[in-house]
Amino acid sequence: MAQNPTLDDAKRDAQTAANEAKRDLQDGARRVADDVRDTANDLTNNSGAERLKDRGAALAEEAKETGRQYVDRARETSQEYADKARIEAERLYEAGQQKAHEVAHYAEERYDEVSEMVRRNPAQALGIAAGVGFLVGLLMSRR
Repeated sequence: MAQNPTLDDAKRDAQTAANEAKRDLQDGARRVADDVRDTANDLTNNSGAERLKDRGAALAEEAKETGRQYVDRARETSQEYADKARIEAERLYEAGQQKAHEVAHYAEERYDEVSEMVRRNPAQALGIAAGVGFLVGLLMSRR
């Protein structure tokens, strides 16, 4: 059975976001490693704790900003999928309404045909009804 195109899109977007997050984390880890190396060099050169403190604060701020960006991106993506789901639900609702209207129209036409047949041939209709009633009675009595 074919999958829903919006589900495939969601999977593809999730995979893309995961790959992007992985690359961002790798880049961040590389930068942290470089900063640690630079800080170690600075400490050996006696430029001290103040630079280490500044670098730590800068890294913390960068991590917060990256986190905010991920949260914003997640909100945007979830809103997009919520909109897609709402549109699909509305489309399905409309299709269901159309089918219900068609079935009601079909039933009305069949009812009119049966009513007309009963008016033209009342004895035949009475005989058919009696036969159906007899069969239903037989079936019910065997239970």
